[in-house]
Formats: sequence, structure tokens, C-alpha cells
Amino acid sequence: MSDSARLYHPMKIAGENVLADSSIDVRNPFTDQVIAAVPQAHPEHVRRAFAIARAFRPRLTRRERARILQATADAIEANRDRLAHLITSESGLCLKDSLHETLRARDVWSFAAHAVLHDDGKIYAGDIGGSAQSRRIFSTRTPLLGVISAITPFNHPLNLVSHKLAPAFATNNRVVLKPAETTPLTALALADLLYEAGLPPQMLSVVTGDPRSIGDAMINDPDIDLVTFTGSVSIGKRIAERVGYRRLVLELGGNDPLIVMGDADLDRAAQLAVQGATRNSGQRCTAVKRVLVVDGVADRFAEATLALMKRLTAGDPMDPNTDVGTVINAKAASTIAGRVEAAVRSGARLLLGNTPQGALYPPTMLDHVSPDCELVREETFGPVLPIIRCPDDVEQIVAIANSSAFGLSAGVCTNRLDYVTRFVDALDVGCVNVWEVPGYRTELTPFGGIKDSGLGHKEGVLEAMKSFTNIKTYSLPW
Repeated sequence: MSDSARLYHPMKIAGENVLADSSIDVRNPFTDQVIAAVPQAHPEHVRRAFAIARAFRPRLTRRERARILQATADAIEANRDRLAHLITSESGLCLKDSLHETLRARDVWSFAAHAVLHDDGKIYAGDIGGSAQSRRIFSTRTPLLGVISAITPFNHPLNLVSHKLAPAFATNNRVVLKPAETTPLTALALADLLYEAGLPPQMLSVVTGDPRSIGDAMINDPDIDLVTFTGSVSIGKRIAERVGYRRLVLELGGNDPLIVMGDADLDRAAQLAVQGATRNSGQRCTAVKRVLVVDGVADRFAEATLALMKRLTAGDPMDPNTDVGTVINAKAASTIAGRVEAAVRSGARLLLGNTPQGALYPPTMLDHVSPDCELVREETFGPVLPIIRCPDDVEQIVAIANSSAFGLSAGVCTNRLDYVTRFVDALDVGCVNVWEVPGYRTELTPFGGIKDSGLGHKEGVLEAMKSFTNIKTYSLPW
């Protein structure tokens, strides 16, 4: 247990506060001070959580589910400041970003509340085909037969947890949640709001701790019907290798390009580039990880972008005027700095930044970056804006964009319809946004990628609800 017992946050197994014989510290990335401790769960805790969930059979009506989901949305709204400060304290994200995240999470629960009220079945005619009959064929969706194992990352401690839980409860499923060991406090706070909103406690358990102790239990428990994981490619592939004969939803990394063509409004494109690269300290799978700019406008674009980058304030995440808080820890900041240094050695020009102090990594900008360097070949999880100069040729730009192992999202800055249609058709990604950052979406719309970004399953409230159900068909004389 931590030095102060009042900082100890128990995990939740079916609504019960549960301790353990050891704990792990939760640190504020900006101060590096311990702010709390949570239990280090053992496999037997995970086994108990899944067994309780398996034994419980929810019978919530659509109306009851909608009420619980909307009550949770309202509770997030009412506790917005408290939740935002909790997110900032454990993740280092600036308060502006944390407040924005609470609004997104509120939308997740509200959209789920509305979605559950709509019938999810379909009707098919029976008098077609070679053996036509006067029948009607109906389809309906039913909850999974087992339990969902949900594993979430550190970068959106509230919203990404909400994207696992809200669709699951909207479809009458049960969940055992394992939040990131660095940011468990927000998930535990959300669980309390859900219980208060009327969620049967057997439908949700939250286990905490280092995944090295409970990782296998979270993917191999006999009562798991589906594993949903958001996080790194390496861990996602490891889960895929070990999960066995179970359904699997993976939302992994991204290496998202913002493409700036010669006809683009460069000031507008620069604003999107800076916003896309630095919001959430650049720690988003959909962040702008590389900007592909045609040679003819690259100088003017770089000048406009640099001016905007210099206006950003990096520092104390709790300061409401701070634009960029920390990355998750000093080790992550050091990794980013090493990749930037390697890019400079290979010919890139450092225009701003790359002066980390602990976990505080400032907005950083480079020009003349090689498309082959590690900085833009891998997913660099930080507020870095690398410019790759490209020939004014759509096909070559498509080739550079698609050379990545990732395939999540892309943004396109052009007003030419022929360019737009070609990029939408040819980019190997799950989402293309014209005159928006790659990460633009609502919490309702489908979200997910291909290649190393995921298996093609989509998140977003409606698509996740489909993933968390089985389709049953039946027919009747008509």
C-alpha cells in the first residue's frame, strides 16, 4: 500500500471494493510524485470477476438500459471538472484536452442511450430464389453468450474506456475491464458513476495492476467470449497469438498522414497540422504523424506552421492556459527525442523543440524529413510535426502515404475533386477526412483501421454494438 492509506483506491469486482496484498503506485507525469496506489490484482481476482459475470444473466429492458446509459452521460457532465482534473493528474494531459475528453465521453454514453432504443433487427422476403415460399425471415441481435474482456490504454483514460463499456451495456453484456496501469483512477471513478446510475454491479468489474501479472488471465479465462483491446501493435499481435478460439477486436496504432496539395489554403492547412500533431500531447493513434506537402508550397507551409507551433505553451498540465502537457512518462519522452535526433542525422532540419524535461516534451517540428526514417516509419507518440516534401504527383504521394505498415486515418487538404476522389479510393486507411485532421469523427461513427492498425473491426458506438452481439435469424409463415 502507498505511504498514505487515503490515497489507496481499491479495485471493483462486481461493485465490491477489493484490496490485494500488494499495490502499484500511480504517478503524476509532470511532478513524478505518487498521487495514489491501486491493488496489484492476481489471476485469482480476475478469475473471480469473470466467474461472477458469467453467472449473471442481465434482463435489462431497452428502456432500462437507455436510462442507465443516459444517467451515466449526465453524471459525467455533472462531474466534468473532477474527472478532467483526475485525467490530468494521472496522465499529464493538459486540462484543456482533459475537459474536451469528458465531453467526448459524455457523447459516447448519450449516443449509446439513444441507439439502444432503435430495433436492431431486419426483415427479409421469403418468396425469392429458386424455392420461393410465402414466408418472412427475421434477424435480431442477442448479447454475447459469455463475457467481454476489455483492455484499455493510457492516452484517453475516460473516453476509450467509455467506448468499451457503453456499447457493451447497451447490448446487455457483462464486462471485466483492465485499464492501463498508469491511468487506472479515471476508470475506477467511472465505475462508481455507473453503479450509482443503476448498472447491476455484476455487469462490471475493474481489475487493476501490472499486466505482466494478470495479462494472460485477461485473455485466456474460460468465461471470455470476446476480447477487445486498444493499444500498441506489439501487444495487440501478442494477444492475437494467444487468445485462442475467441472473438477479437483490436484497435491498434496509426501513422496518419496529413496531405497538403498545391492548391490548398496553406494557413488553414497549417492550423490542421498543428492541431492534429499536438492535441493530447500527440498521444493519439489518429494524431498527425507526418505531413506530406508538395514541393511547390512546402516553404510557405513550413513558415506558416512554424509560426503557429511557436505560439503553443508547454508546461504544467493543470494550468488552464497550457496547450501541451506531458507525455506519459520520461522514458516515452526520451524515446521521442531519440527518434528526432536520428531523423536529423539522416538529413532532416530541426526547426523547433526536442528539449525534453522529464515527461515534458515540447512541441517539436522538423522539415525535409526522409519518409524512411524511424520517426515517421513507426508510430511516434508525441507532439512532433515532421514535414515530408513530395513531388506534385498524386500517385507518388499515395505511394508514400501507403508505404506505412499502418492503415488507420488520413487528412487531405485540397479543393480539387479529382484529387479528393483519388485519395479516398487509393489511401489504404479506414478513414479519410477532407479538410480535417485524420482523427476527426463523432463518437457514433465507425472507427478503425486496417493493416497494423487493426483487424478491420470498427469501434464507434453503433459498430461496437454490432461486434458485441450475435445475429439470430428466424422465419415465419406469411
